Amino acid sequence: MSDAHPRWKQRPAGSTWGDFGPDDQLGRLNLLTAAKVRQGVAEVQEGLRFSLSLPLDYPGGSALNPNRKPPVLRPLQRKGLVNFNCLLGDLEPGRTDVLSDDMAVLSLQYSTQWDGLAHAGQLFDANGDGVPEPLYYNGFAAGRDVLGPLLVSDTGMPTAESSGSTSCAKALGIEGMAQNGVQGRGVMMDLHAHYGDARSLIGYDAWMRVIEADRLEIEPGDMLCLHTGFAQAVLAMQKNPDPVVLNNSCAVLNGRDEKLLQWISDSQIAVIAADNYAVEAHPALPGADCCAALPLHEHCLFKLGLHLGELWHLTPLAQWLRAHGRSRFLLTAPPLNLPGAIASPVTPIATV
Repeated sequence: MSDAHPRWKQRPAGSTWGDFGPDDQLGRLNLLTAAKVRQGVAEVQEGLRFSLSLPLDYPGGSALNPNRKPPVLRPLQRKGLVNFNCLLGDLEPGRTDVLSDDMAVLSLQYSTQWDGLAHAGQLFDANGDGVPEPLYYNGFAAGRDVLGPLLVSDTGMPTAESSGSTSCAKALGIEGMAQNGVQGRGVMMDLHAHYGDARSLIGYDAWMRVIEADRLEIEPGDMLCLHTGFAQAVLAMQKNPDPVVLNNSCAVLNGRDEKLLQWISDSQIAVIAADNYAVEAHPALPGADCCAALPLHEHCLFKLGLHLGELWHLTPLAQWLRAHGRSRFLLTAPPLNLPGAIASPVTPIATV
């Protein structure tokens, strides 16, 4: 296959750019075929449902990530009145209705989330002219296809001077993932059962030991869920997370391990969803100055088009599956259909 495509002359080594078409914006979600949905449905034996989302106001505060803020709820207005516990009779005499409408200001990656493909890109010389450009999956470009403001005043909480939307992923927006439906067969990899609550850096060798010990069968198009126990620890802290404790807890993937990254490539899994904060160790192990700070994000989102889920609440499901000698289930996990957003909260549902 030729590497020549409308937006690039050369693609990153080991990437899937162009494999699903020159204008593809779904990446590995293309592997969620009708056959994968049927395989997921075939795993439903008990009809039990597990909600895999933390409450959207968890972890609590901003100690874990000062860039992300907890949700803010505010009432709307109704004809000049506070539209919360609003007595409609005050506006229309004789009416008995009591009405409430509210709005939310959300950091889309504050709690249980999907990272969209426009979340992490790379400086890469796609034109072959020796000048790296800021690009995302399949060669979509920052400033052309993924738009954001130049002024800091146009970021964060809306103000009277800047109240509208100021960013938009014209390509790779989360709406593509939402329209896909994100349903198929999930596979649980229970790292916590093998490595416990202690901070463990999981590379290829440790990864393969878990697969072999639990006799996991992970096939192309499967959605891989990684249980580390991190979200359970966050939940136990009741919206007052201790970053010192959490940053030294639970398993994280070694994004610098090339053999592990190659396994992810070769496996052809559709997505990875973990119950920890970034799937991989952050900060990553030291690398060359030219390397990404988040190498697994770069590999998955930028090169492979493989969406990442973070802060999923997997412990109850993982415990049930292990108690029943199972690892597979039906997983349904569409994000919010919010055009132009680069990420989204999600309330995944597992059915066993």
